[in-house]
Amino acid sequence: MPKIRHQPVAPTRTRSLATGTEIDAHRHDDHQIVYAGRGVLTVTTGTGTWVAPATRAIWIPAGTVHAHQAHGELDLHLVGLPATDNPLGLDEPTVLAVAPLLRELILAHTRPPFDDSPERTRLRAVLLDQLRASPQQPLHLPTPTSPLLKDLCDLLRTDPADNRTLAALGREVGASDRTLSRLFKSDLAMTFPQWRTQLRLHHALVLLAEDTPVTTVAHLCGWSSASAFIDVFRRAFGHTPGTHHRHGPG
Repeated sequence: MPKIRHQPVAPTRTRSLATGTEIDAHRHDDHQIVYAGRGVLTVTTGTGTWVAPATRAIWIPAGTVHAHQAHGELDLHLVGLPATDNPLGLDEPTVLAVAPLLRELILAHTRPPFDDSPERTRLRAVLLDQLRASPQQPLHLPTPTSPLLKDLCDLLRTDPADNRTLAALGREVGASDRTLSRLFKSDLAMTFPQWRTQLRLHHALVLLAEDTPVTTVAHLCGWSSASAFIDVFRRAFGHTPGTHHRHGPG
């Protein structure tokens, strides 16, 4: 098992990462906000995966062991906050909506100079105010603990376009659809259709960050048509996948 790095202070800075770059599992004594100004970022912990395009940021509470991966050319903006600064009172990783003002505040706060000037103090205060007003987004793909559910979810991760019913998938892993439905609710707090839609949206964001055409993304992620995909994507993210490319929505 790889050693988990302990970096007490969560840095505030900007990093550029090539597509596919991974930052291994580590933890901070501080809270951290991670935001992709360009590209798509995934954050993985022991309990699941969170995905963030340029209209979303991810809140990572102090002490949470997490790893990052870049999809598309990534501009990674990191904001470290002391453990005492938790404007939303969140104790687990959470995806937050990033409105245009919050985006500009994050970009400005992660650029030098990193000093204690009055201007920077005011900038930070406004950033915290905007965070308090940021709606939480259901873009979490939980990781199952049940061995049966893990086998089923691994099948779908391998091929998100797999359209088999829960009963058909259950025959492959050796469980009834009734048992699996109960496990989805007890283990993941989601129904099977909700989890599969989340998986497909996560996969779609990664493919879009790699400049895959929208029609191809719809096919690879299991939607019956590009229009069906566009409808689900718009409801989840507030914009169409056609405006979502590696430089983020305009």
